[in-house]
Amino acid sequence: MIVLGLTGSIGMGKSATASMFKEAGLPVYDADAAVHSIYQVGGSAVGPLSDRFPDAVVDGAVDRNKLRQAVLNDAGALKDLETIVHPLVGETQLKFRDEALASGAPVAVLDIPLLYETGGDARCDYVAVVSAPAKVQRERVLSRPGMTQAAFEAILSKQVPDAEKRAKADFIISSAFGFDFARAHVTAIVELLTELDHKASHD
Repeated sequence: MIVLGLTGSIGMGKSATASMFKEAGLPVYDADAAVHSIYQVGGSAVGPLSDRFPDAVVDGAVDRNKLRQAVLNDAGALKDLETIVHPLVGETQLKFRDEALASGAPVAVLDIPLLYETGGDARCDYVAVVSAPAKVQRERVLSRPGMTQAAFEAILSKQVPDAEKRAKADFIISSAFGFDFARAHVTAIVELLTELDHKASHD
């Protein structure tokens, strides 16, 4: 099985592209959904986070806004948060890989927003980056409810620049020209990787 990492900066169309891989029949791991699941009632992060950030747990679930406030401008608290959450998210990713492998899928997709930032690309055979021109990205993000220029720039400052991601990637999927154009890229990537997996298993 080939593992494809899928990433892209805010507003690049990564989520829509991840859906296209799902539509193509591939198992897709959603890192955001994994975090959401471990923050819910009964989730694996609730206990350890309530010990470290008691105010961030409300009615047995992690309140993401309160957690964000607790680590805002506090590098030590943010480090503690990452130390707790990253291994738990890693466990969900391993479980996904095992299930994808057991299903006989030729390719599995890891949809991880901060793939390069967290070193997750080391666990992938190939990486696809979803990209669009900076002007398109800015327009998309600033049209979101409650988004400000300052907030957008703060998010960008924590992400590896788009140009650097594109330079490191094996595949670049452009979302600048609409869904059909991006879907054609996705289809070509799925066909190529399926063929590579087939060759590898018969060598």
